[in-house]
Amino acid sequence: MIVRTRRLLVQDGDHGPEKQRKGGTVRSHILPETAGTKAFGQGDSGIRDEGHPNHILAADVKQEQSLPNANFIAGGLQTPNTTRYVTGQLVYLAGSGYQVGQEYTVLRELRNPNKHELFTGQNHILKGLGQPYGDQGLVKIVDTRQKMAVAQVEYSCDSIIPGDILVPYAERTAIAFHPPVRFDRFAPAGAKTSGRIVMARDFDGFVANGSKVYMNIGSNQGVKPGDYFRAVRLYTADKQDEVDSLSFRLPLRNDTQKNPPAIDPDFLNRTKGAALHTANLPRRAVGEIVVLSSTPTTATGMIVYSLEDVHVGDGVELDEQQ
Repeated sequence: MIVRTRRLLVQDGDHGPEKQRKGGTVRSHILPETAGTKAFGQGDSGIRDEGHPNHILAADVKQEQSLPNANFIAGGLQTPNTTRYVTGQLVYLAGSGYQVGQEYTVLRELRNPNKHELFTGQNHILKGLGQPYGDQGLVKIVDTRQKMAVAQVEYSCDSIIPGDILVPYAERTAIAFHPPVRFDRFAPAGAKTSGRIVMARDFDGFVANGSKVYMNIGSNQGVKPGDYFRAVRLYTADKQDEVDSLSFRLPLRNDTQKNPPAIDPDFLNRTKGAALHTANLPRRAVGEIVVLSSTPTTATGMIVYSLEDVHVGDGVELDEQQ
């Protein structure tokens, strides 16, 4: 039996405005301003890092083709005793074309060491979307007089390590976002643009406010930065989950109930009570996502509101009310 531990994830305090906000009270399935978990980033004008005003908070990107890897992190001031570098430290850069004052984005070509799928068909979907890259930080060239250039880490989303590749930094437009204007917990299906959360940063399976997620829809479907998507889940998906499915198998029984009901009864678990069919249970919305960037086939988003943990594998659909 596989046991998974669920956790609500938030970014640490080094990520500027990206912090967990205080919770509120759920009063209705139509969101009032203070309902559920308080929406991420209320009052913030955009998604940027306080340490570097032109740098959007870290979000992985997916490319249909591999990026050039001729320029990369070769080491640092304390090599080989130090192999992880963060904001303020000096690093050495292999490659060519460096000039003092230039800035480079540090990317990592990613692979998931865990081959276990979070939902059926995940690996097949990810293979068709291209190579994922992790945005690790930003470095600035300070010296080019020797064979390797020297740079200082201006910002790190995560530790930078030897082998991480470098691409010229390009300023990204800040995404101004807001809490959901109206969050309908039980909105019926029917959005023209829909897809699925296929991966999360750090290969997490359960995410919450502030977490980055990657969806299998992109600019080919008209998705653009600033769009809002609602994350939705069916109870049939819960039943297929390796952990949640255990609860579905347990009998719904109370000592005072003469004829207890059964969930999706068959000849093995049929009772004299009512039959509860998970396919008939209403679809529920679990969170709201703002799109940070998009490629033709994928989009990177950040969860700005969640009423419960959001799962990799949840469906997403364009929320035109926002």
